[in-house]
Amino acid sequence: MPTTGQAWSLLRDEVAGAARQLAHEGLLVGTAGNVSARSGDAVAVTASGVTLAGCRPEDVTVVSMAGSVLEGELRPTSELSLHLGVYADTAAAAVVHTHAPYSTAVACVLDELPVLHYQQLLLGGAVRVAPYATFGTAQLAAGVRDALTGRQAALMGNHGSVAVGATLAAAVDNALLLEWLAALHHRASALGTPRVLTEAEQTAVIEAAMSRGYGTPQPNQDQDQDNEENA
Repeated sequence: MPTTGQAWSLLRDEVAGAARQLAHEGLLVGTAGNVSARSGDAVAVTASGVTLAGCRPEDVTVVSMAGSVLEGELRPTSELSLHLGVYADTAAAAVVHTHAPYSTAVACVLDELPVLHYQQLLLGGAVRVAPYATFGTAQLAAGVRDALTGRQAALMGNHGSVAVGATLAAAVDNALLLEWLAALHHRASALGTPRVLTEAEQTAVIEAAMSRGYGTPQPNQDQDQDNEENA
């Protein structure tokens, strides 16, 4: 059983790795954006002013749910209230805030990202755009928290995006999916007026996914039969 210090060390390493991955994917540029993960009553979050492509464990600060620094030498991100607010609202274990190019572009134009592709249902449906507010403010945090209700991601008006997840890996995947969906909307709009999936079509996808175990590894039935015959 790891000690508190060991657990925090591991969490800081995981957050730093996620920040580097997102920077490599082009979702984090320079010091813009932040990543956090929660373990119990502790949250490891990227520090303010850190170049995220080279983020190291020591560039990640551990804070309490009240925002008090528990471990680390650097001041946490200016968006700390947003991260802590999401954890207070939900069961999320990680929060990723990016300035991804397509997601940010959509957040400068639309009031929500409609469902063009069924994979968007993994995020909960149409992705809402929170009203613009100055970075690091309580107003911004409150707007994003509202936009995240019932969703795994939200857009921030004229700012960027936020994705959450039951694990840090899931939050990263949701951020990547949101950027792909935003890019899809951009390309579809360049060709004409995008066709949006109706509520009935979305419901049918959900029902089909539930009945078929979509997204869950399935055994190869033919291979199982061959193994039985050869036994």
